[in-house]
Amino acid sequence: MGKGDMRTRKGKIYRGSHGRTRPGKKVAAAPASPKKPGRKTARGK
Repeated sequence: MGKGDMRTRKGKIYRGSHGRTRPGKKVAAAPASPKKPGRKTARGK
């Protein structure tokens, strides 16, 4: 239950990893932006 144990917080800090015991940065949801309508062009004609 020390630095070598990947299931403990101390072990995750030592390894520099994240998980259930040591959550990383929260991923913020991208702000909902209104989509611009695409231009309809006659390509290939």
